[in-house]
Amino acid sequence: MKYVIGMLLLVLVLLQIRLWRGEGSLSDIERLEGEIASQAEANKGLEARNDGLLGEVSDLKTGLDSVEEHARSELGLIKQGETYYLIVDKEAAHPQAATATAVP
Repeated sequence: MKYVIGMLLLVLVLLQIRLWRGEGSLSDIERLEGEIASQAEANKGLEARNDGLLGEVSDLKTGLDSVEEHARSELGLIKQGETYYLIVDKEAAHPQAATATAVP
């Protein structure tokens, strides 16, 4: 009988060690749950970005207004009959001029 009780106590101790320190322990589970939560937050941000990109793609496929907007902002499109005004900030122009003259 003492042998059986000793074996049961040994099994109990081994199970407790695994519960607190081994793979699948409570601290391991907590760490994994934290990683899952942070990954879920990252996924939400990426899903929102994807939704915005899908909207932009569908807008580019169907509407000419967004194509014109992109052409104006990225390619400098000017329609016939429009006047283009370029406003240069004097303070911003001086550092560029100084670096341009300093280069041999």
